[in-house]
Amino acid sequence: MSTEKHITATQRALAVSFAMILPSIVTWIYFVSLAGDVSQSQQIAFGIGKAIQFAFPLAWVAVFAREPLRRRSESASLADTRTGLIWGFGSGVLIVLAMLGLYHLILSPNGYFDAANAQIIEKVRGFGVASRSSFFFLAAFYALVHSGLEEYYWRWFAFGQLDRLLGFGWAAIISSLGFMAHHVILLAVYFGWSSPLTYFLSSCVAIGGLIWCWLYRRTGSLTGPWLSHLFVDAGIFLIGYEIVREIFV
Repeated sequence: MSTEKHITATQRALAVSFAMILPSIVTWIYFVSLAGDVSQSQQIAFGIGKAIQFAFPLAWVAVFAREPLRRRSESASLADTRTGLIWGFGSGVLIVLAMLGLYHLILSPNGYFDAANAQIIEKVRGFGVASRSSFFFLAAFYALVHSGLEEYYWRWFAFGQLDRLLGFGWAAIISSLGFMAHHVILLAVYFGWSSPLTYFLSSCVAIGGLIWCWLYRRTGSLTGPWLSHLFVDAGIFLIGYEIVREIFV
């Protein structure tokens, strides 16, 4: 006998709306509101906020909706998983190369990061990162773990729920804009709310979200999007290390 609960479109829409707004609230609290506080306060707020964020989809699907965590339409064959890994690796490498080229050939030489560098260093210190080893531990956590959690959150839940309501096109666009939103806050702290670079880089995040939605829908597996996301986060921390390495001397 099935224990699945009948969920209305309104209930599903409210759940996914909350899920898309929550990361921006969490980011604003630990990244903006507590910016002047001691690093421990930022770390506690980050930990609590992320725990709530990443627990919500699982709790809503399994406890409230009582739906299976994996539907048949989301099942991936071995061939699809292999395809996802190939696309994930290829797209991740291409995006990282584009990022490094943009940073080293255009943004850094022309001073676009001059004002952001001090903010980036301050934020790294705010998270209690005071050595190369702690920086690389943080980078490994984001690249390996946090990227996977974000794919589960944004592609499996936000995009997956919207896909059931609106179909692929609108679901991919809306979930990718939601994925972009909290990155706007992060980038505005570094570059300013009036900087075109804030919105250009945020748009790049949304495009990445669209690619990962397509890849998830194409393969039925989070493996490919996670691998691509992993490379992108690793590339971000590689650039970040070039900026903050002076504090480790």
